[in-house]
Amino acid sequence: MELWLGFLCRNWRVPVIWAWWQVVNVRVSPTLGIVTENEPAVAPAGAEPLAGAMPSPGTATRTATDDVKDAPASGIDPTTEGSSATAGSPPTPPTGHPDGSVTAGGARSSEAAYGGARTSPAADGGATTVPRTIREAAAWSWRILLVGAALAAIVWLLASLRVIVVPVAVALLLAVMLTPVRRFLQHTLRVPRGLASGLSLLGLILAAAALVTFAGQQVATGFADLSEEAIAGFEELTRFLDGRFGLDLIDYQSQLVTELEAQRDAIIAGALGAAVTAGNLLIGALIALFCTFFFLHDPRGIWSWVVGLLPVAARERVHQAGRRGIVTLSAYTRTQILVAGVDAVGIGLGSAFFVPSLAVPIGVLVFVGSFIPMVGAIVTGAIATVVVLVAQGWVAAIIMLGIVILVQQIESHVLQPFLMGQAVSLHPVAVILAVAAGSFVAGIAGALFAVPLLALVNTVVLYLTGHDKFPELGNDDKLPIRWLAPDAPPLRIPLRRATDPAAGS
Repeated sequence: MELWLGFLCRNWRVPVIWAWWQVVNVRVSPTLGIVTENEPAVAPAGAEPLAGAMPSPGTATRTATDDVKDAPASGIDPTTEGSSATAGSPPTPPTGHPDGSVTAGGARSSEAAYGGARTSPAADGGATTVPRTIREAAAWSWRILLVGAALAAIVWLLASLRVIVVPVAVALLLAVMLTPVRRFLQHTLRVPRGLASGLSLLGLILAAAALVTFAGQQVATGFADLSEEAIAGFEELTRFLDGRFGLDLIDYQSQLVTELEAQRDAIIAGALGAAVTAGNLLIGALIALFCTFFFLHDPRGIWSWVVGLLPVAARERVHQAGRRGIVTLSAYTRTQILVAGVDAVGIGLGSAFFVPSLAVPIGVLVFVGSFIPMVGAIVTGAIATVVVLVAQGWVAAIIMLGIVILVQQIESHVLQPFLMGQAVSLHPVAVILAVAAGSFVAGIAGALFAVPLLALVNTVVLYLTGHDKFPELGNDDKLPIRWLAPDAPPLRIPLRRATDPAAGS
């Protein structure tokens, strides 16, 4: 309840706008001639009723006989009422006009008096309404507002639960990446499914630990040399700025130390916050490993439970759309690993010419950063350039910058269009916008998962709208969800074809 109250307090404009549209779209003052579809039209005082209009309940219907009876008392001939002729003159024939009105005896009909031709009750549900374009725009507007409010609520809820959502998303990507390994162990080496899942996950953990350990040793080995080179480079930069521009960096350094001492409490609070963040990362890592194992061990059981929560009529289409989404996610993961490997090897080899002891750590950093498409490699390449600048000077840094730009051009013009474009069918502009929006909403985690989420949603929506990106998968795969529909006939569960990367067997 507190969550919903907080959401309504921060987004009070949504229900207000929705209520306003309801008032405008449902009921407007009858004096304007605008009524709802369920209410009869009310004509202005003294105006003739619309042709074919049904009388209001409780209102007597006036016929032509009544007009004839009342004619002597009023002195008006009902056959020539409204004409310029005097009483007793022959009736003037009706005359049509370009606006659709009809003149009977020189006076236009009530349809013209109402501002033009009026829609008959038979064609307009028995009432005169606002223009159709306005009504459709109003209907679309409040529906779009409701959908936007629902999406905003979902995003806000996911952001509030990011401690759980991010590890689960990481586990899903890891499970998709490790599924081929688990299949190889299970089907080729005849390892039991549970043991194959555990060995796949254990192999990933050992590989990551070995890589981090080796990179740490390289950093520790080259730290002494790098620190000496950094000190020498800083002194050279100080002399250059002092001699050319008259800037005394020693004075700025003293001011910086004084400012840091003044902000000691804030620094301590930041350190405590970093400790809390480290604890959250540890908890998230444990959740991710736990979920990864079960995503590998029993993906069909978990997916069957999720699909079984939906209405019976929607289960089949959601299941088939989910299969295609997993295929897209698998293709994205494999392609992104390849792209990240190319970036890491290219920038790592370039840095090996200038800082051999830090080539492996730089390569690992670039590999991890490249999982943020088109942005991570640029940031990590800039870090590599700064390291070379500190260690070797301006000339080496310019050369290193050229290497980074060359690797980025290969990625942008070769790898992204041919590999990533075929894997996820997303335009580079969509990728950039997705990364920017994801980083704005959820920081680094949002930038990391924005593109795979967009690719997944794109595939699912295309299938649900009749555009199947993977027709070769077919619709033969079924899920055993009789426990949620006991009256349904038994579902056949055929063996999944080898061409389906989303197989859970």
